[in-house]
Amino acid sequence: MKPDSTSGVRILSRKIRVNILLILGLFLSIIHTSQCLASELLMTPAMVNTLPEDQRVVVDTRPSWKFLLGHIPGAVNLNDWWEFTHKLNGVKGLLKDDKAFIAQKLGPLGFSPDKTIIIYGEPDNPWRTDGRFFWMFERYGFEKVALLDGGLTSWKRAGKKIQRGRQNPSPSPEPALNSIKLNNEVIATKLLINNNFYKNNFRLIDNRTRKEFEGATPYGSPRGGHIPNAIHIHWPEFFQSNGNLKSLSALNSLLEQNEIHPNQEIIVYCTGGVRSAMAYFVFRYLGYEVRNYDGSWWDWSRSSFPAEQSG
Repeated sequence: MKPDSTSGVRILSRKIRVNILLILGLFLSIIHTSQCLASELLMTPAMVNTLPEDQRVVVDTRPSWKFLLGHIPGAVNLNDWWEFTHKLNGVKGLLKDDKAFIAQKLGPLGFSPDKTIIIYGEPDNPWRTDGRFFWMFERYGFEKVALLDGGLTSWKRAGKKIQRGRQNPSPSPEPALNSIKLNNEVIATKLLINNNFYKNNFRLIDNRTRKEFEGATPYGSPRGGHIPNAIHIHWPEFFQSNGNLKSLSALNSLLEQNEIHPNQEIIVYCTGGVRSAMAYFVFRYLGYEVRNYDGSWWDWSRSSFPAEQSG
């Protein structure tokens, strides 16, 4: 029997509903996957403990004397981000990108591309160098890099074991880091910024203090101010007072207030790409395309490119 016009509409309606449910399910699945991937960049103490020790490298970025007094068991100590920088044309703080140097520094500490790198520091550190190391490892091509939310403070608060004394790393086999491929998608230069800072699909964010943004030069820059069209967000605004990352809703609200949207490419900077690297991490966690400008104001202030002052 042929369906009448009414039953035909019902059949069509059911097909539409089924298709809508399939599309909705696919959409929710994509969102769920995205959230899971993002969550891997920010670890809790419990998440760290689920990783076997031979599949991870835990990096303590605090001063060596603090490391000796107590650290996460099995951690290695990288306490000086300057070790991985060089000076060029008077600009300091530029990240080294020599692959032989990278392998020589990291191989003996057990780094390899197949291991997860978990970085921690101190929540009250005014520069949060753990962010710089996070960005550095991504720049060096490591694909599994994470921060410990709240640093060592959260580890202690969770009642986890503390180890004292010197580090005892298990070196990686010599060829382990031969496959390093520098990630050019996470680093910005002044030429890239100068060509794009007025475009709508770019957002340039200054993560220094308000006084620096307005013209103060506490770190020896030859001139003060900020890059034209930059938005000011002091990097601690992304974090709670205890050093943990703010909630997703609070972070999105902060970005909306500054007219920052997911379809824009983000470039962050500060004085030498350290404080801004923590902002870089936040944008990575939120799923944005983001680059860190390691030259930052030390580089821009020495160039002939324009600067603005406010206040």
